Amino acid sequence: MAATAEAEQQSSEPAGDEELFHQSEIAADYVEGLLDILDFDGDIDELVSGGRPMVEVVGERLGALVGPRGATLEALQELTRLAIYRETGSPSRLLLDVGGYRANRKKELVAVAKNAIEKVREHGEPVRLEPMSAFERKCVHDVVNAAEGVESESEGVEPNRRIVVHPV
Repeated sequence: MAATAEAEQQSSEPAGDEELFHQSEIAADYVEGLLDILDFDGDIDELVSGGRPMVEVVGERLGALVGPRGATLEALQELTRLAIYRETGSPSRLLLDVGGYRANRKKELVAVAKNAIEKVREHGEPVRLEPMSAFERKCVHDVVNAAEGVESESEGVEPNRRIVVHPV
């Protein structure tokens, strides 16, 4: 009996990647429909990265889909996650990127995190960063967690949730 359960678990692991890719395909179809309705041109890539389904929209003049500080992109991501949920019945951790916004923002956030780490080390005082989205906070937490002598925590309530970097 245990051997059967173990075999089922092993055979279901590749299905996990298949399911994640299926989610990215559902998301790509949904985003493509939105682009058609809005009359935007863009190439759509669906993939799985880091155990998450991802959809990237590449093209010219996509700034309106990103919005101020990525707010429209966050809303589109949530709508796309709902489309996946509607079709699969399971929540998704889909990551949507438009025009490379998230990749560029991640580079900026690495610099913000390194600057905060430097200030904390220099002055020995906590540094509070500006409010950020969950994606942005994760990027900063990852950089801080990799550094010695500092730690980070999130405080506040959305949409004003922010990171505080502390000395250890």
